[in-house]
Amino acid sequence: MFKISEIKELIKLLDQTSVHELEVENEGFRLSIRKPGKTEVVAVQASQPAPVYSVPQAVPAVQATPAPAAAETAAAPAKEDSDAGLHQIVSPMVGTFYSAPSPDSPSYVQVGDKVNEKSIVCILEAMKLMNELEAEVKGEIVKVLVENGQLVEYGQPLFLVKPE
Repeated sequence: MFKISEIKELIKLLDQTSVHELEVENEGFRLSIRKPGKTEVVAVQASQPAPVYSVPQAVPAVQATPAPAAAETAAAPAKEDSDAGLHQIVSPMVGTFYSAPSPDSPSYVQVGDKVNEKSIVCILEAMKLMNELEAEVKGEIVKVLVENGQLVEYGQPLFLVKPE
């Protein structure tokens, strides 16, 4: 059975990420947490039919305002143009991003640093395993897109590199 403190910690961690659903099984119990707008928690015993509890969702109001929409579409291509030609180093797994090998060590890379294909750029912790991530491209770090200690998802961009 899950303790309330464990469930609260899982909800807190889920709220800090862009992950929308989490399912955990432990000793015959299953915990499913979803956040389509509000967090929904369902805990059931695996051997019995699962009751479903749902939280009513508020539907966001939509207002037709052409001026802001035009500004957003104008801003989107500008951002794409500024990132054009840059290589993204993406997370190969879900885990916690660490920019340095230990809390008192300097970061592996910073903006402006030159990297090659074998340069270690960060550590990703997944299930208590520390995985070093290599740049996979030769170039210059232009932007670090995540903060130290942040949870990251599979495929999430971590760095932007200007290839040489």
